[in-house]
Amino acid sequence: MEDKKFDLSEGSISDPEKNISLSYTNDCTDTDTGIVTSDGIFGTIQRFANKFNMETKGVERVLPEEQTETSLINIGTMWFAANMVVATFSLGTLGIAIFGMGFWDSVLTIIFFNFLGMLPVAFFSLFGPRFGLRQMILSRYWFGYHGIKIFAFLNCIACIGWAALNCVVASGLLHSVNNGSLPPWGASIVITFATLMVTMFGYKVVHVYEKYSWIPTFVILLIVIARLKMSGNFTFGHMNSGRIEAGSVLSFGASVFGYSTGWSTFAADYVVYQRRDTPKIKIFSAIVLGLGFPLIFCMILGAACMSTTLIQPSYADQYNEDGVGGLLYSILVQDSLHGFGQFCLVILALSTVANNCPNFYSVALSVQSIDDRLAKIPRILWTIVGAGVSLAIAIPAYYKFETFMDNFMNIIGYWLAIYEGIAFCEHFIFIGGFSNYDLNAYTSASALPVGLAAFAGFGCGVAGAVLGMYQTWYTGPIAATFSGDLGFELAFGFAFVGYFVSRSAEKKIFGR
Repeated sequence: MEDKKFDLSEGSISDPEKNISLSYTNDCTDTDTGIVTSDGIFGTIQRFANKFNMETKGVERVLPEEQTETSLINIGTMWFAANMVVATFSLGTLGIAIFGMGFWDSVLTIIFFNFLGMLPVAFFSLFGPRFGLRQMILSRYWFGYHGIKIFAFLNCIACIGWAALNCVVASGLLHSVNNGSLPPWGASIVITFATLMVTMFGYKVVHVYEKYSWIPTFVILLIVIARLKMSGNFTFGHMNSGRIEAGSVLSFGASVFGYSTGWSTFAADYVVYQRRDTPKIKIFSAIVLGLGFPLIFCMILGAACMSTTLIQPSYADQYNEDGVGGLLYSILVQDSLHGFGQFCLVILALSTVANNCPNFYSVALSVQSIDDRLAKIPRILWTIVGAGVSLAIAIPAYYKFETFMDNFMNIIGYWLAIYEGIAFCEHFIFIGGFSNYDLNAYTSASALPVGLAAFAGFGCGVAGAVLGMYQTWYTGPIAATFSGDLGFELAFGFAFVGYFVSRSAEKKIFGR
C-alpha cells in the first residue's frame, strides 16, 4: 500500500483522497519544525522547546522521510535500561514476601510469565516503523476513533501509576542511606525531577540516556550477587505443591505478567523514527532480547535476596522497616561495604530514572490522544503535569508499598490483557494482517470501527477479570476455586471472544 502524503499547511492536516481535514483555530506553523501550534502561550512554549532542541512533535504522524533511525541496538537498549532497575528487582521479591513461595518455584514463575508478557510488547513495536504512529493513535484501528479515548485515559492512569510505583521503590533506597537523613518525600522529589529533565527533551534524548544508563546499574547488581554469596544467607527455601502452591504461582505470575507486559500500550512510541524497511524479525528479536534479560535477571536476583529473610532475622527486620531498600542495605552496607555500599544504593535508586522515562514520555502522548484540543497543548506541559500527579501518589504509597505494588500489578495486568485481547482479535481476524491497513484512515472517524464492539469487548473483559481476580479486597468465584489469581487470563479470553461476537455484529450493521 502506497503511503499518502500529508499537507502540513497552516490550519489543517488533510488527506485529499478522503477529503479528511482536521481544522485548527488561531494556529501557526513553526518554520523550523513544520509543526502546527497555537500562536498563543502554547506556540511560545513549542518555539522555546525547539530552540533548546527538545522534541516538539506530539501525536502527529512521523512521515517516512523522518524515519531515519537504523540502529537495532537503540531499540534493544531502550527496554534493557528501562527494566535493569530496582523496581524489577523488587517485583521478584514478592513471590517469597507475599505468596510464601520458595526460590525455585519463584524462578520458574518469573521465567514463564515474563515471556508471556513481553511478546505483546515486541509485537506492537512492529507497527511503529511501518505506520509512524504512536501506540494510542495506532489503536484507533482497533478501538475506533472515539472508542480509543477511554482507553487512552486508562493508559494515562497506568503511566502515572507505574511512575509512582517506581518512585516508591527508589525512595526506599535513598531513605535507607545515611541513617534515613533524606525523608521519603524528599527522595521522591529527587527521582521525579531527574526523570523530568530527561523526558522533557523527548525521543532522541530518552533513547541516548537508555542506551548507557543500564551499565552502572548492572555493575552494582553484580556486586549484590557477590555480597549475597559471601554473606552465606541465601537459601532455596521449600518448593511446595498442591492447591495452595498453584494459587501462589497464579497470583505471583499475574504480578509478573502485569509488569512485563506493562509496556504494551506505548510500545510503538519508541520505534516510530525507525526506518520503515527494517525487517520485522530484527525489530521483534531486539525487543525480546532487550526486555527478556533484564526482566528475568533482576527478578531472579530479587527472589534470591528475599530468601535471606527466611533465615536471617536482621535482614527480615530491615525489610519490614524499610522494604526493599532495607533489604539491599543489609546486603550492601551492614557488616559489608559500608560507605561504598551506600553509594551503590544511590546508584540503584537513580536507575529508576531509566524506568520512569517511558512513563513520563508516553503519558503526554496518551493525553494528546484523548481529544484533538488536548493535542494542541505541547507534549512538554503534559509531561510536567504527569510528573506532578505521579509524585502526589508516590509519597503516600510509600507507606503501603507491598500492598500497593501487588494490587497495582494485578489490576494493570487485567487492563492490559483486555487491550491485547481486543487488539489481537481485530488485527488477526477482522483486518487480516499488516498489509490490509489503510494508512490514512486514522484521521477519519467514518473510516474506522464504530467503537461499540470495543466497549462490549471491554465489558466482557472486565467480567472475566472480576470472575478470576484474587485480591485482598475481593475474590472472584473462579479464583476462589483455585485460591489464586486468574484475572488476566480470563480478562484476555473474555475480551477476545466478546469482541469477536460484537465486532461481527457491528460490521454487519454499520458496514465498517
